[in-house]
Amino acid sequence: MLHIVLYEPEIPPNTGNIARLCAGTGIRLHLVGKLGFELSDRYLKRAGLDYWPHVQWEHVPSLEHLYVRFPESRFFYLSTKATRPYTTAGYREGDFLVFGPESRGLPEEILLANADACYTIPMFGPVRSLNLSTAVGIVAYEALRQVKGF
Repeated sequence: MLHIVLYEPEIPPNTGNIARLCAGTGIRLHLVGKLGFELSDRYLKRAGLDYWPHVQWEHVPSLEHLYVRFPESRFFYLSTKATRPYTTAGYREGDFLVFGPESRGLPEEILLANADACYTIPMFGPVRSLNLSTAVGIVAYEALRQVKGF
């Protein structure tokens, strides 16, 4: 199983859309730290539609919590500040794909501490970043392609 980690997500519809993606792919969702919304938020539920019962998800206090629970797993950090394309990573079962909050991305200290595991989605236009749910979908399907061989 692959894992998607949303570190301090801020926008309920993005999290709802990502939850729907997880329901459709069997990827486990981890919401980490302070959330920018209530888990009962109607926008969160509306974006995830009636798929929430099919999502394997949890809310944990910190990334360290995941590191301790999954000590053998690999964590990949996605950021506009990284330089290596996400397609150059070799994904496998049990990997964690970590994404930061919509307004600021992953904190610099997380990126510096994990520099060898930071990747980006190349951008060719004038925008500085993609929508979080779009970025998660792009990277998640590349990881699935590699893991599942389709």
